[in-house]
Amino acid sequence: MSIPDTAAARRRVSFHSLTVKEVRRLTEDAIEVTFAVPAQLAGHYDYLPGQYVALRVHMPDASGRDRELRRSYSICAVPVQFADGSSELTIAIKRDIGGEFSTWANAELAAGAVMDVMSPMGAFISRKGAASNVLNSMNHPGDLSNKAGNYVAIAAGSGITPVMALARSLLAANSGTRLDLVYANKATMDVMFLEELADLKDRYPQRFALHHVLTREQRIAPILSGRLDAEKLEFLLGTAIHAEGIDEWFLCGPFELVQLCRDVLAARGVQRDNIRFELFTTGRPDSPEGQRGRPVMIDSSEETYKIRFTLDGLTTEILSPVHARESVLNAALRVRPDVPFACAGGVCGTCRAKLVAGNVTMDENYALEPEELDAGYVLTCQSHPTTPEVTVDYDG
Repeated sequence: MSIPDTAAARRRVSFHSLTVKEVRRLTEDAIEVTFAVPAQLAGHYDYLPGQYVALRVHMPDASGRDRELRRSYSICAVPVQFADGSSELTIAIKRDIGGEFSTWANAELAAGAVMDVMSPMGAFISRKGAASNVLNSMNHPGDLSNKAGNYVAIAAGSGITPVMALARSLLAANSGTRLDLVYANKATMDVMFLEELADLKDRYPQRFALHHVLTREQRIAPILSGRLDAEKLEFLLGTAIHAEGIDEWFLCGPFELVQLCRDVLAARGVQRDNIRFELFTTGRPDSPEGQRGRPVMIDSSEETYKIRFTLDGLTTEILSPVHARESVLNAALRVRPDVPFACAGGVCGTCRAKLVAGNVTMDENYALEPEELDAGYVLTCQSHPTTPEVTVDYDG
């Protein structure tokens, strides 16, 4: 198992074809999908609780032309390996309004389907205790070498997906660990993993506290009804939740909720290093067009940037018109369709590369940590050249 730090969490991207083992309905608008991982590929799919994978599928556009879609989904189960060396990987897919892939998956995806699945990535993992020790303790219940900790998770909607894996692993690893979970949804019928959360509560009644907040359904406790705003969160932290001495905070959901929680925690003096967060939406749907990149016309007389990038040891150069304000990722995709990316929204970090020469400006950054920025890493999907020549290294 890899060391659970930020660098190890961002391994080199690779896709492999996996077979869907089971599809289970969670709610009217969400399914759980389990992929079978054969023994020969098991090493490519080692993961830490809280990480995600990207799915790569081909679907026709409005004109019937084939195009590629990539969608990222968090892993919701703890790692498991069978006696024959094979393993499995489980994600949850919630139908989004207007979401082509999620709508298709919820209506038609079934066991036996084959999909390209990316190797797990992501830094939304526990770092206070060694994650490898957490998993070792789960495999060997008598070993409680992972230190006890106090954790709080705040999730909304499908943001519960990575939190499920984290909750299961942390609670199982040490009999002294405590976890409070605030989970916001519109109504009871929208709650993903409702039975699984109840089972966790039954299994760890003294150590797992679950607080369901429903925005469109009245609950007995008024504080658990209505939108989760700053006032309500402050009240919960001051009453229902053991908010002192927390080792790690996990925040997962839409941008507005995550930012609200970060602001409230910062005001309470919580150190940034103790907060892990992951966004499911940013409000910016911009993305490259499939695997080719947005087409760009180049006139020989116009000013251009020279973008140079290294991937798998091969260095490639491409010209990008200044007026096009093209991202480094888009330019790279025009000549190398295997350039790594998933969300193209500055959220997942899959397109991360090291800036070797020149300068860029990034529109958004929800994925890179300050120490990665200081080391020269950028998100190529959000990076635009500001110097005549720019060189990035995906292998760095």
